[in-house]
Amino acid sequence: MERVLEPEVMDTWEDAVEYDAMDFTDVNTAFANEVIALGPTAGLLLDVGTGTARIPILICQQRPWQIRAIDLSQNMLKVGTQNITRAWLSTQIKLELVDAKSMPYADNEFDMVISNSIVHHLPDPMPCFREINRVLKPNGALFLRDLIRPTDNATVEALVSRIGAEYNPYQAKLFGDSLRAAFTVEEIREMITAAGFAGVEVYQSSDRHWTAKRPYSLA
Repeated sequence: MERVLEPEVMDTWEDAVEYDAMDFTDVNTAFANEVIALGPTAGLLLDVGTGTARIPILICQQRPWQIRAIDLSQNMLKVGTQNITRAWLSTQIKLELVDAKSMPYADNEFDMVISNSIVHHLPDPMPCFREINRVLKPNGALFLRDLIRPTDNATVEALVSRIGAEYNPYQAKLFGDSLRAAFTVEEIREMITAAGFAGVEVYQSSDRHWTAKRPYSLA
């Protein structure tokens, strides 16, 4: 199945509120726990495409990391600010309106870079991958995850039908659109290699997700 592009930025207030209302608790908790297992004891972490900042909150509730969380959607960041304030984590998590394809950060600035579900929004992820590799320390940890594009529309519909009755039609449409805009594992593996990353493992981590990871190294 060919990719069907989504808008790069989900920037309406409706998109932000509906996205934040979707129950990703289990998926986000698993993501945060894997980040903690791969990362340093303390350090500076970058979350690329943070959305409404649910994952940084889960991480900072367990670790004393400083997190810069970036997104290109002002409304996502507005909801994220509310979530961070309610969690009393404003001193640890800093939200910034930044384009992941051209970041204002220094080379080798971050001890770890994470990203959940931004890649399928990008028409061409290569500039983003190159920027992540640039700002990440050579020994830094990496944890990226996103959806896998199914082979056909029947599989898309089957996956959408399994997400649960708690999702309204608009939320179900968002999920289906995201699956159609996603990449295959092999496409991601080729791009990670072309972007110059070293020591990164790329694999299918669920029936709908790929993961690219590298643990933090003290060397």
